Amino acid sequence: MKKSLLALAALSAIAGAAQAQSSVTVYGILDVGYIGTNSRISDSSNANNGGQAKTTTNQFGQSAEQTSRLGFKGTEDLGGGSQALFTAEFQLYPQDQQLSGNGSATGSAGGLLNRQTFVGLHKNGLGQVAVGLQYTPVFAAVAATDVGQTNNMAGNVIYASTSSGNSNDGASSNAMTVRTANTLTVASDKFSGFGANVMFTENNKNASQVDSNTGVATSGGNTNASGWGLGADYTFKKFYVNAAYQSLKQLTTVGNTATNATPPVFGATPAAWTQAGANGATTVVGGAVDSTDNQTYVGATYDFGILKAYAQYINRKVTATANTGYYLKRQAEQIGVRSYITPTIEGWASAGLGRYTAFGTNTPTANFNGWQLGSNYYLSKRTNLYAIYGQTLTSNSAAGTTTTSGGYSNYAVGMRHTF
Repeated sequence: MKKSLLALAALSAIAGAAQAQSSVTVYGILDVGYIGTNSRISDSSNANNGGQAKTTTNQFGQSAEQTSRLGFKGTEDLGGGSQALFTAEFQLYPQDQQLSGNGSATGSAGGLLNRQTFVGLHKNGLGQVAVGLQYTPVFAAVAATDVGQTNNMAGNVIYASTSSGNSNDGASSNAMTVRTANTLTVASDKFSGFGANVMFTENNKNASQVDSNTGVATSGGNTNASGWGLGADYTFKKFYVNAAYQSLKQLTTVGNTATNATPPVFGATPAAWTQAGANGATTVVGGAVDSTDNQTYVGATYDFGILKAYAQYINRKVTATANTGYYLKRQAEQIGVRSYITPTIEGWASAGLGRYTAFGTNTPTANFNGWQLGSNYYLSKRTNLYAIYGQTLTSNSAAGTTTTSGGYSNYAVGMRHTF
């Protein structure tokens, strides 16, 4: 009898230990379909074709409604209301024979694009802390209040991304920095409808460098990439509002001149400003090595039952640290609605406008507007067909004696499956 009791106790201990092991979930999205694009740029300095450059693309593409991905996440019960957790999520390119995608942001199939990978701890009633490559507070706030659910089509002036039928990694947007590496985040649980989160990112390096002006090697220098952010949200019945602010800075002590620190001059279709690098730096496209990138977002939704209304505002300003007279600013406002027309058919519409302003070389300015229409037909809980059309127009972009304007439109018909 005693031996039986001992055996039962041993089995119970083994079962308890097994239950404490990590529970891992595999998840992902596959999004493919037909995508068409039309773009036009009018340039007063170009005498060919009436000063216009046009591009049309039609192909079977991917990730129009949502970026395709494969992820792993898990938790381990540590007892006392505490859990260890992890997430590792990578981008998929279902239309590309290379696993990492030849159409990626780097233009090569050098490895999987890391969307987010972090480990952390969670305490019930308090919150969560995590370290790794993670979404920024501004992007997290946008994802929670964006009428288009951060799709990769034209027409959304808040999540300003476009899909040309090639692999669009969604890693960066004209309006915000989406993710940063070398990042620590702390997020609270909800208390009376309120929640808050903070972000801190840092990667500082002391090393010998070559002065970009003289070409002379120096004995030492600093490459400092750092940043911080705050976010908060509040839920009251059918009303939800959130706000976030983040400031990212990149400093290089060697060759720190006003010329090197000038933000990029943009045309009718400005390129994305920043993207998360492997070292956690936010690299400004166009040569602005030394810069401060401040981003602000406010969004709100209200569920009327028959439809859900959205309102969004975003502001971003990149300023040269060597000379604060050089800067590039982008701001935009957008409203939209989303609703189930039938139990299986969902539709949305959005419209917004904004403006680029800058001071520095040629002091360029530009106004823009965009709108988007979309619909989902759900075949099941995890599979839907979609149709999306979006358009963005940019006008009055002036730099020196050259005036440009342009337009970009996307349309897509496809299928999305989540697992």
